[in-house]
Amino acid sequence: MVQKDLLEIVPPFIAQGSSAMIRLLELPPGDPGLAPHRHSGPVFGYMLEGEMLFELEGEAPYPIKAGEAFWEPGGDVIHYTIANLLPDKTSRVIVVAMCAPGVEMITMVSDEELAAKASERIPAPNQ
Repeated sequence: MVQKDLLEIVPPFIAQGSSAMIRLLELPPGDPGLAPHRHSGPVFGYMLEGEMLFELEGEAPYPIKAGEAFWEPGGDVIHYTIANLLPDKTSRVIVVAMCAPGVEMITMVSDEELAAKASERIPAPNQ
């Protein structure tokens, strides 16, 4: 058996009664992904194949490549981008999400809030 630690973090508070969900995401070639949203709890992920652009509130967008792990705290943090960076290949990622009780796992962010926070967004390093 070979073991390799991919990610170790101290997650934020996880509410009692939360449930865990494991999901496979397949992003078709060039897919821009889901519009800006929030997750009800922390999300942990592992990139199986391909490459995606990942952007959370308070961070510059960055690529995640196959074999890399990531996480996001959920709650009030906006998840701006999860886009396939490959124009000719499907990217696949496994996510484990902690779902707060009584709250949808994904909540879309309103256009009004996005406009109000536009000046706070951190551009990608190459922009």
